[in-house]
Amino acid sequence: MARRDEIVVGLDIGTTKIACIIGEVTDDGIDIIGIGSHPSTGLRKGVVINIDATINSIKKAVEEAELMAGCEVNTVYAGIAGGHIKGFNSHGIVAVKEKEVRPADLARVVDAARAVAIPMDREVIHVIPQEYIIDDQDGIREPLGMSGVRLEAKVHIVTGSVTSAQNIIKCANACGLNVADIVLEQLASSEAVLSEDEKELGVAVVDIGGGTTDIAIFSGGSLVHTAVLSVGGNHLTNDIAVGLRTPMAEAERIKQRYGCAMTSRVSPEETIEVPSVGGRPPRVLSRQILSEIIEPRVEEIFAFVGRELRNSGYEDLIASGVVITGGTTILEHMPELAEEVLGTPVRRGLPKGVGGLVDVVRNPKFATGVGLVLYGADNVEQQSIFRIREERVYHKVANRMRQWFAEIF
Repeated sequence: MARRDEIVVGLDIGTTKIACIIGEVTDDGIDIIGIGSHPSTGLRKGVVINIDATINSIKKAVEEAELMAGCEVNTVYAGIAGGHIKGFNSHGIVAVKEKEVRPADLARVVDAARAVAIPMDREVIHVIPQEYIIDDQDGIREPLGMSGVRLEAKVHIVTGSVTSAQNIIKCANACGLNVADIVLEQLASSEAVLSEDEKELGVAVVDIGGGTTDIAIFSGGSLVHTAVLSVGGNHLTNDIAVGLRTPMAEAERIKQRYGCAMTSRVSPEETIEVPSVGGRPPRVLSRQILSEIIEPRVEEIFAFVGRELRNSGYEDLIASGVVITGGTTILEHMPELAEEVLGTPVRRGLPKGVGGLVDVVRNPKFATGVGLVLYGADNVEQQSIFRIREERVYHKVANRMRQWFAEIF
């Protein structure tokens, strides 16, 4: 059995499914040793709307992963998404105290960059440094130890609704789990599906889940733009249920098994059996009819993505093109349709960079879960437990006081 301090757990709390991925940190990297997945009924468009249903789904997913891994889960890295997520870029400047950049200077300049007015009902989820500037010398990634008198930082700040984040923590705590960090889902997905070369050259990650489509744009190795669109695979399922007059559960099954994003690639001879509602006998329909329902909705999703890329101002910087991931992208010929709509190279992103149960997790629907494990393994040193009520405030104040004393003495 693996020791607890070697275990990193990602909990992807999605609209259609809750996935728990357990990774073991080894000398060679990270091995996936446990996977649990359970349908999610307590979320809508990435936001918790039913606490009890979400708690029940999390318990089942975690139990399944624990059984497979043969270990007990105590602490998780949880993903967050939803239309409430907003990202923007900021800039901070401080004077270097000892004429040489020290960790305290880095903390101060990031604090200066994050000192922006945000509404009371929102909180900062991530402050991600893009680059540092020392005395007008820009493009610096690691400024520690460098000489200078003025230090500037360009950062990307992600904010979200306080209540949405607290509901995620509350659900995890009710299952007996501590939350080490709340991670933006598209940031986690990018950890799992992107290469460093793509981030350097410029790339957009489009994570199409059940309730939301999450976008992250990287340029020069840094995150420069994030956005969340409130459309996803559930819209496809709903269209199929209405168009074929079949129950939602059957529509989801038909979408996963027979769905194709391009009608022109489907043979007219192919047929599918469609269950009816109200006890009526099932019908046999052409598979092309199914594609004719799916294709316009997928085109619409990518049209929204294209508009977001243009509005971001970074459309010309994504030389590597677009990487699509998430459960909805399993549909046949989706990358080809995305290329037509977006006019840029598109590939389907599969989780990589891990060992162990690779065959099981090499699926776009586990990209966020695997990414959470990779993120957790990289950030395990600065782990701080999130809890509801006053504990979190106490931790923040105590940490800040420790930093002040370190700077003074």
